[in-house]
Amino acid sequence: MANAYSRAGVDVEAGYEVVARIKKHVATTQRLGMMGSLGGFGGCFDLSQLQVKEPVLVSGTDGVGTKLMVAFKEKKHDTIGIDCVAMCVNDIIAQGAEPLYFLDYLATGKNNPRQLAEVVAGVADGCRQAHCGLIGGETAEMPGMYAEGEYDLAGFAVGVAEKSQLITGANIAADDILIGLPSSGIHSNGYSLVRKIFFAENQFTGATQLPELDAPLGEVLLTPTRIYVDAILPLVKENLVQGVAHITGGGFVENIPRMLPAHLAAHIQLGTWPVLPIFKALAHYGKLPVQELYEIFNMGIGMVLAVHPADLSKVKARLTLANEAFYQIGIVVDKTTSAIELEGL
Repeated sequence: MANAYSRAGVDVEAGYEVVARIKKHVATTQRLGMMGSLGGFGGCFDLSQLQVKEPVLVSGTDGVGTKLMVAFKEKKHDTIGIDCVAMCVNDIIAQGAEPLYFLDYLATGKNNPRQLAEVVAGVADGCRQAHCGLIGGETAEMPGMYAEGEYDLAGFAVGVAEKSQLITGANIAADDILIGLPSSGIHSNGYSLVRKIFFAENQFTGATQLPELDAPLGEVLLTPTRIYVDAILPLVKENLVQGVAHITGGGFVENIPRMLPAHLAAHIQLGTWPVLPIFKALAHYGKLPVQELYEIFNMGIGMVLAVHPADLSKVKARLTLANEAFYQIGIVVDKTTSAIELEGL
């Protein structure tokens, strides 16, 4: 069987080696509720061990998109897994849920145990940052589907929230304050445009040192997505936030209105936070209009929180105590025409 499979381009022994290499990374993500060990047909989690009276499970799934192609180009694979975890857990924390566990799906044309172990090491790193267990996954070798050295990565996270603490946005009101938490960079959205601007149109390489940046371009582009669990979950537990928007694909324009009731809008005061140099470089080399930047990228803000004015001082105090940077970037207003107003364009 193995010989026949090998003739079809599938290396069974390499697959076994991948599993052996990743087990040590999986072991570092142990948390309350995890059951069993890697290798079963399904990952198990004991929800009864958690002190949740009315548990609501919140799930999220995502991939890394064409940021993977930058990883291939730079031959750097140990942080892209953080991006995959971040894109999933940041979505579920935006609903007020504590991440519990994560599963990954890693597909490749030919198993390279060392490379794939580096990817999973990043996944485990992301899980540790999010305090969730890596309870399973799938590594698929599919000859002819992917070019040699390339792979695809996607993930799935499940979190839990007390029913009473779910963040739905229903309690957001006019005059609520909008607090922005900084991003680490581009995160994991918009990379088809990023690659077109930097690599296709301007013929830069990963080693290019642009005057706007303090590190080589490839290093900046592979900066991992921030994980916001530690910043936001304590605020959720104290009922201090009424809405959370994860700024992903679609930037400010698409994502902030997603947390708002239909009759409200977000008024954003541009200039109230530092726009990261990478976005200035994109605007310059891509000749992108400012409005379009806010329709595509996070512009230096990875999460936006809606906070009642009466809770603002507590939120600021909690974030300061946790050494979390934050910016007061706008206010919730009654909607007139648009669901988002950008002042200062």
